[in-house]
Amino acid sequence: MKIKEIQEEIVDEFSMFDDWMERYEYIIELGKKLPLIKEEFKTENNLIKGCQSKVWLQGEQTDDKIVFTADSDAILTKGIIAILIRTFSNQKASDILEADMGFIDEIGLKEHLSPTRANGLVSMIKNIKMYALAFNAQN
Repeated sequence: MKIKEIQEEIVDEFSMFDDWMERYEYIIELGKKLPLIKEEFKTENNLIKGCQSKVWLQGEQTDDKIVFTADSDAILTKGIIAILIRTFSNQKASDILEADMGFIDEIGLKEHLSPTRANGLVSMIKNIKMYALAFNAQN
């Protein structure tokens, strides 16, 4: 699936919920299904700066696509990074760099997070884009 299609799917899923408590519960459920990062990648280098909780992100290029894995010590943050990984993992670096991030606003995520969590979300996106930039430069 293309990034835009995945984003539209996520927007549709979030539109099924009537209130934000249900959406938070859904985000937490997504976090529980997140494929865990290998322990060897839970390093200081993979720790995302700017997050209130600890979030590790690892990206590896496989063929012409980037595969991301992640983990967090906070259940809500784990769900947020799960949404981002679902969107950007197994995508080409150039597609990640060109991706529109409007779906985050469409699902209302940023406005329903505390300021520190919203900053963490921005940091997560920035790190994903940095991986894409690095891998794109190698190609």
